[in-house]
This record gives sequence, structure tokens and C-alpha cells, in this order.
Amino acid sequence: MLRIVPQYSSKFGHSLAIIAAATLFVGCAEQAPVAPLRMPATGAEMSRSQSKEVVDAITMLRNATGRYHNIELAKKDGFVLLHECENRPGEGPVGTVYVNIERLLDGKIDPTSPDALIYEPQNDGGLQLVGAEFAVPYALWTQTDPPKFLGATFQHEDEFGVFALHAWVWRQNPEGLFAETNPNVSCGVN
Repeated sequence: MLRIVPQYSSKFGHSLAIIAAATLFVGCAEQAPVAPLRMPATGAEMSRSQSKEVVDAITMLRNATGRYHNIELAKKDGFVLLHECENRPGEGPVGTVYVNIERLLDGKIDPTSPDALIYEPQNDGGLQLVGAEFAVPYALWTQTDPPKFLGATFQHEDEFGVFALHAWVWRQNPEGLFAETNPNVSCGVN
């Protein structure tokens, strides 16, 4: 979190600090998150059922992805369409996935910089952000076992050549926060 602590000794210094703060806020306006249509459990509900570490990770992911409720901002930041809305036979819906190739190729698992975003198609043709995804290409993972994040093991996604883990931070999932599919996501119009 950015904190501005003005240090001034005159009215001029105080005015300058106010102008600087206003400029910063206006400059960051396009980064402000847009509230989603359907939110998962509240922080209080999550904290009752999940560890502080998981709640903190959810908070980090929401902070990192909140602005991407606006798909145009995601595209501007380098996210490109990986695949249209997917509904896996026998498993369930995943959604439409946009990936950031630069993030994917860094091989890192970072809740402040997820590799992909998961969206649900809407009636108006738009997309609603429902989750984030971590992915590590097989070629960049040198350990024997697949990667893990908060105790959840990444799945093999051979069609993309990556280990991947979904995090349903914007749409509650009765199957679990890190489940591969989410029955509360629809590939049809809502």
C-alpha cells in the first residue's frame, strides 16, 4: 500500500502535498476495481473456515486482480485469450481464460501477479472475472513433484504443457477454493 506522508512547514508545502495526492489518485483511477456481480464469502466468513494464510492469499489475489473486472485493462496489461469458455465433460465448467505470457514464462508462483485470469461470459457479451490461475511450464519446473501453493497441488495440464492451479477468488466454489472446475460458473449466458 502506498502511503503519502507529507512533511511541510508552510501552507505552500501543505498545498503541494494535497496536489500531489490528488494527482496520484487521479492517475490511478483506471486501476480501481469494479465490483463483481457475485462475490464469494465475506472476509469474516472466510476467516471462520480458512486459515489466516489462505485469507491473506485471497486478499492479495483480489487486490492484484480487482482491476481486471474490466477486461480491457487486463488486455492492456498483456493478458491474451488462451481459450473460450470451457466446460469439461464429466468435470464441469472452468470458464474463459486469459493468460499473461510474460508472467507465465517467469516460472514464479506469486499471489500478487497471477499468470492467468478466469472469466464467465455474460448476456451482454462481456466477461465477469471469477478467478485467477497460477501456471508453471513443465520446462521451468525442475523439482520431481508438481508445485504447491498453500498446500494445494498444481494439476498437470498436458494440452498447455503446464502445471496449473485455479483460485476461485471472485466466485464462490462449493468444490473448494483451488478446485479445477466450478459449478457456479456457466459457459452459457446467465
